[in-house]
Amino acid sequence: MRIGNVTLENRLALAPMAGVTDLPFRLLCKEQGAGLLCMEMVSAKALSYHNKNTENLLKIHEREHPVSLQLFGSDPELMSEVAKEIEDRPFDILDINMGCPMPKIVNNGEGSALLKQPELAAEIIRKMVRAIKKPVTVKIRKGFDDNHINAVEMAKRAEDAGAAAIAVHGRTREQYYSGRADWEIIRQVKEAVSIPVIGNGDVDSPQAARALIDQTGCDGIMIGRAAQGNPWIFARICKFLETGTEIPEPSLEEVCDMMLRHAREQLQYKGDYTGIREMRKHISWYTTGYPHSARLRAKINSVESQEELEEVIGRFRQGDF
Repeated sequence: MRIGNVTLENRLALAPMAGVTDLPFRLLCKEQGAGLLCMEMVSAKALSYHNKNTENLLKIHEREHPVSLQLFGSDPELMSEVAKEIEDRPFDILDINMGCPMPKIVNNGEGSALLKQPELAAEIIRKMVRAIKKPVTVKIRKGFDDNHINAVEMAKRAEDAGAAAIAVHGRTREQYYSGRADWEIIRQVKEAVSIPVIGNGDVDSPQAARALIDQTGCDGIMIGRAAQGNPWIFARICKFLETGTEIPEPSLEEVCDMMLRHAREQLQYKGDYTGIREMRKHISWYTTGYPHSARLRAKINSVESQEELEEVIGRFRQGDF
């Protein structure tokens, strides 16, 4: 699949997820076959103020490419100026967040709030496309709520404004992540535009990935929550789409090995204090459904060092709880 002048090895993309798709996790998903990695969203306003806390969000490893950097904001001039300022950084694609449902984002007129202002959204895209040479893409939702379903209109405006691709999450903002994603709206968007359309929502297995492609004709698949604690999903979907055969789900040994790798990378990247605390949610995701996982989570919540963390994971591997 191609997005502008960027060629992806396959049609699978890791969705941008705040607090999740940091550098260590992205690298694990890349190893498992993700064709495009999307970074955590970054505030254009914070970048314009040279906020030091955003700098870590911009770090990119040479093994990641192709990688997409996602900005959020609602001021066309500011967004385009920031795009110019950061274009020399080593990302391949610049994505605009028009789908985040979180109140603190929406209440500022950003994220999925832009679904209610299609003309402003188009102006943001247009100015950013003119400001840089790298491909500009957009991530949207089905609509803001059930009374305002406008993904098709938004996609047409995005294409007219010069967007190189569009990702569509088949839920409204008001749904957040509840209920079922509406794949029919993804099909309608695909039929309405000629740029690549990436479908997002409820792809949690190889079979679901195949069904989404068959039902919508979408060019790509974006995987978010189903990758949490499960970077293997990319390898499993790739294999199934290519051959129709399935790779078995990972064994407990493989899960523990991945947790240890992830933890070591996370602690090296963010330090013991922050790294351990951020690994707690990842370990919860990795071990969901396993015997003694609740006890493991309780123990992980009290560890303070890499040595303690590795000891607890080792005991979990051996069933020593």
